[in-house]
Amino acid sequence: MSQMFDHVVAQVLGLHVRLLACQARLAENTDSEALHDLRTNVRRLRSLLRPLRGLPGVDQLESAAKAVGDMTTPLRDREVLAEQLFERQQPDAAQRRLAGEGATFAAVAASTQLHKLLAIIDAFPAFLRAIEQQKLVPDLRKRIEKRLDKQWKNIVKAMHDPAHDRHRLRLLIKRSRYGAEAYPQLGRLKRSMRASLKRAQDDLGHWHDLLQWLTQAEKQPDLAALVPQWQAQLVEAEQRADKTLNTLLKHIDER
Repeated sequence: MSQMFDHVVAQVLGLHVRLLACQARLAENTDSEALHDLRTNVRRLRSLLRPLRGLPGVDQLESAAKAVGDMTTPLRDREVLAEQLFERQQPDAAQRRLAGEGATFAAVAASTQLHKLLAIIDAFPAFLRAIEQQKLVPDLRKRIEKRLDKQWKNIVKAMHDPAHDRHRLRLLIKRSRYGAEAYPQLGRLKRSMRASLKRAQDDLGHWHDLLQWLTQAEKQPDLAALVPQWQAQLVEAEQRADKTLNTLLKHIDER
């Protein structure tokens, strides 16, 4: 197999092992980071697959990974909110969000979505080997480079749009960062640029969390006391994110 196919197969095999470990940790409720680690590995898998779209088996695997991500997003959001409530000296409200955590973890481990993902990823390396043997993709490296370049162009275009949407820009930055991490040998982003993207993603992520908490506070009375603090923080987060994005734009234009 070509070096690029070798790389993709090795990454898929490693992610499969890590996903199985996460499933076992969730089933036994061994630690509080199991759900987060599951989502991190699913994200890494999707980043690896995104430039491969259109190849046999990729769409099915990506769809299965997305289903696990969608299923676990509200659960992880609840964990993050609980962490914030503990920080704000609201332990009762935090504990209410974490009630039944063991049963929730077990349900994720036994879910149809996760079992489907694990079954498909188990078979996926064979698909990749068949693609290589049948020479369906003459130059996989070139294909991936083209897709990663397109992701980067989307960021540049969005960054130069004065009416850019922070939420969409956050997603574009995540995809470009994680895509570069999935294929480090391509060197699509220098270390300094990856650091700039991470700062922008972190600041936009904090802004997004505050926005979500304020939205939830509209329907959850026990969050009402924190609304004034979150509203003030939201203004600060918007300003900080915009400042970080301006710095990133300058970095992009100098690139």
